[in-house]
Amino acid sequence: MSDNKKEVVNDDELELDDYREDEENLVEIHTHESINRDLTGEVIRLEKGYVETRLTTISEMVADDEGLIHGGFVFSAADYAAMLAVNERNVVLVGSECQFLSPVKFNDEVNFVARVRHKEGRKRNVHVEAHVLDIKVFEGEFKTVITERHVLKLKLLDNEDE
Repeated sequence: MSDNKKEVVNDDELELDDYREDEENLVEIHTHESINRDLTGEVIRLEKGYVETRLTTISEMVADDEGLIHGGFVFSAADYAAMLAVNERNVVLVGSECQFLSPVKFNDEVNFVARVRHKEGRKRNVHVEAHVLDIKVFEGEFKTVITERHVLKLKLLDNEDE
């Protein structure tokens, strides 16, 4: 099985050899394969149009002596969850509206749930929520576009010299 396929088995449950899902039920990750998951979260459950991720905050994310986590790391993890929910190789973020509802601190486990809510052509709107225990800490709507080629290989402006 490739590293990009995820089985949903909790450590507290059966061992991998005791329980195997059919290969066709596994969803392969098609986007952001090289991302640093220490900074964006690990995939817990991945289905078509849906993902659950978990970010355990680390010392590199701390913003002050009290252990407050900089909101950019929470946003980054939410963005990553949105990208995984779309799960297309060339998906890019084009806009978002979000609210930081409660602070996150060092060593928190932040659980994200992202769902594709709307599809229109190549556009996808994804709703993302994040919780620490039972406290909602983040909520956002992410607007994405699936491009034909990698965003860095797109010809965005016509060049008259060519």
